[in-house]
Amino acid sequence: MNEPLDLSILMQAYASGIFPMADSADDPDIHWVEPRKRGILPLDRFHLSKSLAKTLKSGRFVSTADAAFDEVVDLCGESTSDRPSTWINETIRDAVLRLHQRGHAHSIETWLDGALVGGLYGVRLGRAFFGESMFSRETDASKLALCHLVARLRIGGFTLLDCQFITPHLASLGAIEISRDAYMSLLSSAVAGAAAGASGAGDADFGALDRWAADDASPPPLAMIVPGPVSGWRIWQALAHTS
Repeated sequence: MNEPLDLSILMQAYASGIFPMADSADDPDIHWVEPRKRGILPLDRFHLSKSLAKTLKSGRFVSTADAAFDEVVDLCGESTSDRPSTWINETIRDAVLRLHQRGHAHSIETWLDGALVGGLYGVRLGRAFFGESMFSRETDASKLALCHLVARLRIGGFTLLDCQFITPHLASLGAIEISRDAYMSLLSSAVAGAAAGASGAGDADFGALDRWAADDASPPPLAMIVPGPVSGWRIWQALAHTS
């Protein structure tokens, strides 16, 4: 592996609209990317279809946050039949694991019968969340993880969910493409008051959803409560509550 990434430089890059990628998992080098068009998912325009809402509330899947960060990163970096190569090399993996240890990178996990079947991870700075990658081993597993993330970001006071690039999968959930200038305006506002690589007064609260779910005085029917930190019913409630 190359020299480890300096985390302060990495966070400054995110704050400037730049992120690292590798050409493949086996490539030891990284390059810095600054797209002319940027994919974002407006938190107030997340599209929750009726079928996805039904799956979310069914109790079939369990949803957690930061319960298996390393495993999520590794599964995002695995080759699959429809994704033979990925951009997560050892340098990037090492950097995001160190960010997670410092509380600046987070994961969302989707579980089925005790197995990790979907998830995503990203980096937090101020009121911005930079979605890095997601994976799915069961139908809708990554979409359910994104439902959880959007609910968590809304309740926590985040203002920007960066998707980097648009895919049909993300577009079906409400993601859009904007110009670099428009993105930089949103980014500047979202990271204002947050020190690069450190918690600050401008930070949103990634853990607010957990307290909101625990403190809510209107519990869902017992049959709808999913084992785990945040039930699918609570995630659906949070999305409806903040719409």
